[in-house]
Amino acid sequence: MASALLTDFDIHLFSEGKYFRSYEKMGAHLAQVDGRQGVRFTVWAPNARQVSVIGDFNGWKPGCHLMKPCSDTGLWECFLPGVGHGALYKYHIVSQYNGYQVDKADPYGFAAEIRPLTASKVWDLEGYEWNDHEWMGQREGRNGLTAPISIYEVHLGSWRRVVEEGNRWLTYRELAGRLSAYVHEMGFTHAQFLPLTEHPFDGSWGYQTVGYYAPTSRFGTPQDLMTLVDAFHQQGIGVILDWVPAHFPNDTHGLAYFDGTHLYEHADPRQGQHPDWGTFVFNFGRNEVRNFLISNALFWLDKYHIDGLRVDAVASMLYLDYGRREGDWIPNMYGGKENLEAVDFLRQLNTTVYEAYPGVMTVAEESTAWPMVSRPTYLGGLGFGYKWNMGWMHDMLLYMSRDPIYRSYDHNLITFSLIYAFTENFVLPLSHDEIVHGKGSMIGKMPGDSWRKFANLRLLYGFMTAHPGKKLLFMGNEFGQWREWNHDESLDWALLEFDSHRALQRWVRDLNTLYRAEPALHELDAEPGGFEWIDCNDSQRSILSFRRKSRRAEETLLFVCNFTPEPRPNYRIGVPEKGEYNEILNGDAPLYGGSGQGNLGGTSTSPIPMHGHPHSLNLTLPPLALIAFKRAR
Repeated sequence: MASALLTDFDIHLFSEGKYFRSYEKMGAHLAQVDGRQGVRFTVWAPNARQVSVIGDFNGWKPGCHLMKPCSDTGLWECFLPGVGHGALYKYHIVSQYNGYQVDKADPYGFAAEIRPLTASKVWDLEGYEWNDHEWMGQREGRNGLTAPISIYEVHLGSWRRVVEEGNRWLTYRELAGRLSAYVHEMGFTHAQFLPLTEHPFDGSWGYQTVGYYAPTSRFGTPQDLMTLVDAFHQQGIGVILDWVPAHFPNDTHGLAYFDGTHLYEHADPRQGQHPDWGTFVFNFGRNEVRNFLISNALFWLDKYHIDGLRVDAVASMLYLDYGRREGDWIPNMYGGKENLEAVDFLRQLNTTVYEAYPGVMTVAEESTAWPMVSRPTYLGGLGFGYKWNMGWMHDMLLYMSRDPIYRSYDHNLITFSLIYAFTENFVLPLSHDEIVHGKGSMIGKMPGDSWRKFANLRLLYGFMTAHPGKKLLFMGNEFGQWREWNHDESLDWALLEFDSHRALQRWVRDLNTLYRAEPALHELDAEPGGFEWIDCNDSQRSILSFRRKSRRAEETLLFVCNFTPEPRPNYRIGVPEKGEYNEILNGDAPLYGGSGQGNLGGTSTSPIPMHGHPHSLNLTLPPLALIAFKRAR
């Protein structure tokens, strides 16, 4: 048990904006001082006239336990003997300005009360015995560009609920066994959780965070969350956490107007507020704010063994005019709209994270054409490991929503992504954002009757698997939930009583199995040499054919996609090597709910030149289906 006392060097680093393990001293830490056990509290409030710790141990009375300034940096400290693990507390702050007084939760608090209560909890994060040594030793190879990465995106509060017990959530510990087993059974390599940091409003899904260092108490304790992460690691599955440095809510007990001044946010609303979301924007140019955020990123990787951070709303950080009308934003020093302080922050964030934990990943949700998001900082990039391919997602969903009779006019929607597919290290996302707020479910977007809807959805998932880039699928999409996602309700697991939904679920599982097993589908994901068109120009019949390649020629796979409900017999495509080609996947197989058309398990080449190749295959293309072939050795 350490005293957690700030040293002069700690204070120096804090002022310089380089105290990236600040969570080791800031906040509330169990300590022993002069033989007495208690808690040392440390908070940053430079514009406070007085700060005191209030809690259930002093009747929440301001002034009972005053803190002392420990330097001229605005840091306040005190040691309270007799206070222990689980104690509830806040900071009562009296500002130097306007007589402002407020009770604040601890920005560095490791645990919190369950909403609507808002106090922080003293919590000891030590003592959990991790059993994920095997995973931690190999995860660098499991998160890299050449690895198969298929992500199951999850909102913990609505994956499953216990209807019989008042529609309650499953706890972290209940989810540890059930959810990790399901993700493993479905063949996903990673799970991504919507934000688990403490937040006051269920409907924000965690994206309006108040307790950046506290896992939400809705589902249990910090150690319970460790159990959940540990369970996934023991199944060989990585865990990615949605992380939100782009904005924070204006709740009184949170970071907003913390010491009677705009401490964490900009004072000018043209810089410090998101008009679309009603939230505050971090002041990324302030050293202490950078300390807070970068330390927070390292905190989750350190204390919770998180394998990756998906950074939300990066575009809103990069552009000063994001969501603002003309005249409602302030240009940068050069007169442009780029947020130079946010750019520097993101580069520093990624550099620090990868230096400290080279085996993890950072992923940007960035929806614009900002260049080199996933390129190294020393080349001028932002330094992320991956970027969500929002363009692919929008184009594919638009195309797949078209009645097939019109798809020939929009053929470029499914080919355009290959023009820029290797400009970034992409993740192909079919995320929660696409099935809420009136957008309809994934299967509901598909045209036609029920059979065609399922066939179209199988084709979409199949094309996503064959397309260069890592994969992400939101929960419920894997079995074709009909209704939009509702965060207050469980997924409609009863649908799996029906053959069509079970068949779709099996298709997703088999796609994941093929994706993981075949190096051609992931080894050169981020390199142009991993993809080759056979024919991308058959717009009249809405057909695509292409090859995916690894570093070994014998592992090459051939894919043909028929985006119409018309079977295409005697469809010829060119191949460079002669021989037998096994049909290793067919989205129209009866096993998946299809009509059973195909190539009887395989076919052989003919010496008929086609598509610039000396040999060709004569194929039967089933309706609304992807088929895949591999040359027999």
